[in-house]
Amino acid sequence: MLTGRNILVGVTGGIAAYKSATLIRLLVKKGASVKTVMSAGAKEFITPLTLSTLSGNPVLSEFYNPENGDWNSHVDLGLWADLYIIAPATANTIAKMATGIADNLLLTTYLSARCTVFVAPSMDMDMLKHPSTQKNIETLRAHGNHILDPVSGELASGLSGKGRMAEPGDIVKEIEDFFKKKIKPAEG
Repeated sequence: MLTGRNILVGVTGGIAAYKSATLIRLLVKKGASVKTVMSAGAKEFITPLTLSTLSGNPVLSEFYNPENGDWNSHVDLGLWADLYIIAPATANTIAKMATGIADNLLLTTYLSARCTVFVAPSMDMDMLKHPSTQKNIETLRAHGNHILDPVSGELASGLSGKGRMAEPGDIVKEIEDFFKKKIKPAEG
């Protein structure tokens, strides 16, 4: 179902960034062409080399390559993608998305993307419950983004509760279901 689809994966700086490797691997196994854009914080949790190896494409995180000056166009990335999934999406990134802050390549790509955007929040349960975070998530939903609700379980803080990023297999199923609905034949 994902063969021939261009999927852009945005990875932000949360502990769940390690799950992005499995997500990318599953998307590629399903036939998708995958490109990855990472926030600077994401590189503290998982290396670009890992994600590049799994996707078969270079991982982008800066607006340009400082070694040769090549520009990494957020516009081109947004036009290339059939779907943009930001997983994990931290409270910080969600707040920036909701308010239109564009201070990194992942966010400028989000603001210029013409495709459907899926967001997989991941954070501690108290951060998730905070009224500011809830308002930001509702703003993203109102803007047409698909929010993949976090699940309950053990969190990096040692607490247990809702805040874990949805599992990569479940995310892929949601993406497949989205494309199935999109190409559903007209009834007549």
